[in-house]
Amino acid sequence: MSDTDSPDVTGDELADSLRAIADAPPLVQALTNEVTMNDVANLILHWDALPVMADSPGDAGEMAQGADAVLFNTGQVPEPKVEAMHEAAQAAADFNIPVVLDPVGVGSTPTRKSVAQTLLDEVSFTVIKGNYGEISALAGVEADVKGVESVGDYDEIEETARSLADSTGSIVVASGVEDIVADADSVYRLTAGHEMLGEVVGTGCMLGATLAAFNGALEDAHAAALHGTLAFGIAGERAADLNYEGPASYRTNFHDTVAGLAGGAVTDFDLDGRVDRIA
Repeated sequence: MSDTDSPDVTGDELADSLRAIADAPPLVQALTNEVTMNDVANLILHWDALPVMADSPGDAGEMAQGADAVLFNTGQVPEPKVEAMHEAAQAAADFNIPVVLDPVGVGSTPTRKSVAQTLLDEVSFTVIKGNYGEISALAGVEADVKGVESVGDYDEIEETARSLADSTGSIVVASGVEDIVADADSVYRLTAGHEMLGEVVGTGCMLGATLAAFNGALEDAHAAALHGTLAFGIAGERAADLNYEGPASYRTNFHDTVAGLAGGAVTDFDLDGRVDRIA
């Protein structure tokens, strides 16, 4: 792959996306795991969206009918929650509502792989977001996932992400040291974030929530994926600029920074070199 021109992503455009969320707060329904549910709900709120955690059979499908975006997080896969996901997916399809899949830990156990594969077979996802290992496992290439963590080397992650996007029709976000945003026709590499994000449990889940919030407010799903991933990474950097003593205080900084980004102007963001189209 050779570098080509960067996409037209500016501070003004990012500010417009944040204002779109604030001006018409989307209802984001999250079917997520209990470990990070509170952080997911709060981060959706901090982006100025409206969180609802309707994840039981019956209620999930009913709530999805009025949602602006739906998030599936497979960090825990009890049968009732999986049933609720399929109900919500059907409602989302009926009402043309974007659905984001965060296949947490896929590749670590046969059960998680089976749940994710069944969802992929039956649901048309707007965005699939995972770490390098999870995206690789979904794409059917060699991956090393321990619990919910990606380990090992993924030198071909750009092509892997594009292959998964091509086979599913989804936009694929692969999160790592550099984030990859791919569809069937293009691959972008985003340079934003901070190493402390990796020291806090649940930041991957919060990125999935971010992508759902942006997709609930923006008509352009590709722009929503790019802008959401970029805003998340920049918030991670700015949180590290504040005083913190460790992961707990950094986590608080991160939530506060997201809330500040959602409510203020970001037209002065220097995005030079942060977004590269590599295919």
